Amino acid sequence: MALHKKTVTYSSRPTHAARAAHAKGDREFRTYDTSAIMPRRDPKPAIFVAVLIVIVLAVGAFFLFRGCTPQVELLPEGQSVEVTIEEGESASSIGEALVAAKLVATSQDFVNEVNRLEAASSLIPGTYTFAGGSTPEQLVQTIMAGPAFVGDKLAVPEDITREALAALVEEATGGRVTAQSFLDASSDASTYAGDYPFLETAGINSLEGFLFPKTYGVTEDMDAEAVVRMMLDQFAKETANLSYAFPESQGLNLYQTVTLASIVAKESSDDAEVRAHVAGVFYNRLASDRPYLESDATTAYVVGHDPTGEEVHADDPYSTYTNEGLPPTPICSPGLASLEAVCAPLETNDMFFYFAPDENGVVQHYFSETYEQHQQAIADHSGGTGNADAGDGGSE
Repeated sequence: MALHKKTVTYSSRPTHAARAAHAKGDREFRTYDTSAIMPRRDPKPAIFVAVLIVIVLAVGAFFLFRGCTPQVELLPEGQSVEVTIEEGESASSIGEALVAAKLVATSQDFVNEVNRLEAASSLIPGTYTFAGGSTPEQLVQTIMAGPAFVGDKLAVPEDITREALAALVEEATGGRVTAQSFLDASSDASTYAGDYPFLETAGINSLEGFLFPKTYGVTEDMDAEAVVRMMLDQFAKETANLSYAFPESQGLNLYQTVTLASIVAKESSDDAEVRAHVAGVFYNRLASDRPYLESDATTAYVVGHDPTGEEVHADDPYSTYTNEGLPPTPICSPGLASLEAVCAPLETNDMFFYFAPDENGVVQHYFSETYEQHQQAIADHSGGTGNADAGDGGSE
C-alpha cells in the first residue's frame, strides 16, 4: 500500500485553510536551531551594567540624604559660646539660636529634650555661656537652672503675698530692686491691662494673685516694672490652656476665680485631689443659703498671723465670717495647681474639711457634709494638733 504524504501549498495569497495548514505543518514537522541564527550572549556586560546602576542609585541617595539632613559642624569641646535667651521665647526659637551657635544639629533636637523633661515653662531667660560638646539634656538643664553669672535668682513660692514677695525681690537683687519700688510697680492692675487681657476684671486693684510663683532669673538691667512684667508673662503662659467655664457657670469672673484660687492655695495641701476637694467645699458654701466662706486665711491676710476667733469675726472686708462671698481681692499668688482646682473642682456635698497628722506624722484629710460630722472628725483625730477649716468658728 502506497503511503501518501500530505502536501502544503504556499501561495502569496494563501487561503485561511492554507495558512492553518502551514502553521500546523510548522508545528508538526519543523525544528529550528536558533544558535545558528542568534549566537549566545556573554552575560558579563549585563551584570556590569546592573552593578553600575546600583552604585549610581546608592550615591544619588546618599547625596539626597545629605541634602535633606542639615550637616552641622558642632562646636568642639574646649570651646564656648555665648547665647542670649529673651523673655517669652519658645523652645523652638531657643533651639534655632542653639543651632546658630553650633551647639545642636537641629532645633528639633532641643525641642524634643524640652518635651521629654516637661521643661517648656521652666526655661529661664538670660545670657548663657555654653561649652562645646554639651548634650541637649545638659543645655535644657542649664537653662532651667538660670544664667550662672547673673546671681539674681528669684524663687517665688506659691501662696506668697505681694508684700512678702516685694521683700523677697529686694533680697534676691541685693537691694538693686527695692521692696517699695516693686510694690509701686505692682499697685495698679489697670496700668498693665492693655498688654494682659486677663487683668481686665481686676480694675485698679493691685496685682496680688497674678505675680506667678516660679523661679526667675533677674538680669542686672531689669527694674521693678520689668520684674513685674516677667511674672505676668509667666501667668499668661501657665494659664493659656485653662478653661474658666466652670467658675463662670457659678457666676465668677476671672478676677474672682483667681481670688478663690488664692484661698484654696492657703487652705489645702499639695495633693491635687485634695485641692479639688477643698475647692468643691468652697463652691458649696458660696451656693448655700448661708454663703459665708468662713476661711481664717482671708483674715490672716490682713492681720499677718493665724487669727483668733475674735479677729475672724471682726468688722473687716476680708472677714469671710462676717461678709458673704469672696473677699475684695486675692490673698496670695496661687500656682497652677490651685487655679486648676478652682476651674475643675471635685463635685461633692461636703461643706467642711479638717486636716490632721496620723500616728506616723502623715497628714490626713477629713471632709464632712454636716457641722456635727465635722466636729466629730476634729474630736476623733485632732489630738490637739489638727488644722480645721474655719467652718468651726476660727479654731484653725
